[in-house]
Amino acid sequence: MSEEAKKADYTAATNARITDEDIERARLLVGYDEAYADRELVSVASADSIRAFALSYGDDNPLFCDSDYGRNTRWGDVVGPGTMAVTMGASLRGDPRPEAMSRAKKGLLRGIHQVHGASEYEWYNPIRPGDTIYRFGGQESVEVKSSEFAGRTVLRTARDVRMNQHGEVVCVHRTLLLHGERSTAAKRGKYKDIEPAFYTDEDIAAIEAIYAAEQIRGGEPRLWEEVEIGDSMGAMAKGPLTVSDIICMHISGLTIMNPFGPATGRVAHKRRIKMPAAYVKNDRGIPDTVMRMHWDDDWARAVGSPMAYDYGLQREFWSYHFLSDWCGDDGIVLRMRPEARKFNYLGDFQKITGEVVNKQLHNGCATVDVKVRCVSQRGETTTETTATIALPSRVHGPARYPDPPRDIAERAQAFIARHRELSAV
Repeated sequence: MSEEAKKADYTAATNARITDEDIERARLLVGYDEAYADRELVSVASADSIRAFALSYGDDNPLFCDSDYGRNTRWGDVVGPGTMAVTMGASLRGDPRPEAMSRAKKGLLRGIHQVHGASEYEWYNPIRPGDTIYRFGGQESVEVKSSEFAGRTVLRTARDVRMNQHGEVVCVHRTLLLHGERSTAAKRGKYKDIEPAFYTDEDIAAIEAIYAAEQIRGGEPRLWEEVEIGDSMGAMAKGPLTVSDIICMHISGLTIMNPFGPATGRVAHKRRIKMPAAYVKNDRGIPDTVMRMHWDDDWARAVGSPMAYDYGLQREFWSYHFLSDWCGDDGIVLRMRPEARKFNYLGDFQKITGEVVNKQLHNGCATVDVKVRCVSQRGETTTETTATIALPSRVHGPARYPDPPRDIAERAQAFIARHRELSAV
């Protein structure tokens, strides 16, 4: 494919504009929850799928990876990292989507670039081997703002509820999605002066030293009484980021079932037919997923980035890794809010550190609030995460999950009851 042809193809693929109709249609969807019938790659947790997910982002904690180890913990077996919930989903049967909602969703913001800006996780139950995870949810809010990166930008907050086969809420996950015009981002070139990272042998040795010093708290309880405000949580290394890291993320199922995600053979063919705007020719003239900005520098530059960059979810999983290593088998990460501040480009290294910022009792449970940062080799904070962790206490007893909000718990029971009703017909 010639440079002229590639440029013309990329120009055509990045010319979509945000319209007033798009914004009004997006607003129509606010407040509507539906059952998600799409099935993710993993719908039923097993010891193997839990281990595969943990290893996909570099987490070898035996609580997630070793059933023999797990049987000697308070959980009686391995459990899934909390973030695994957002990659799982069985087909949840529900009532048909109202016609007005179908019209509003069809082709909404087609061809508009999407960036994962932030998430908020709330956990209420563990994922155990044998659990089937279902999901329902919808859109909570729509805002329109002016972005330095992409001009007119639509900010959508989506809420997904993940529940198990009993209708018990496992996780409530909110996602902030930023939709910007691809060509606007490319023309503004906000990040065009950022240079790729290169490393000397000494640089790599320093990174390896951080990895070598990392510790998993494991079975030694981190008692609430022994933690003080201002305590350092240690350090964790991630990267330097390579395409291999991105591949590992996909192996566990991340975004594979997303209609924009990577697929092969007949599956990719069907997706191209259904969503042609989600596939743009590469430099060899082959239609390929628009998600390749995570490994294809040319396409990343076409949408306004100087080079390929990671998935926002990847650093969220890293943050959870840091938190779960620190709190140990007897602690529970209850809430986590990661916010992406900067891109994490191929070749970038991230050092994760954290500190305790508050101690409190919540409904009789001993908890701590922490702040975690991912800082690149450029000295820039790329992700900042706040989290609440329940810790075991000599006085207040073991860490435990809270009850989910009543309205969400009631919705979960209603959705699972309707699923069972429709499945029995």
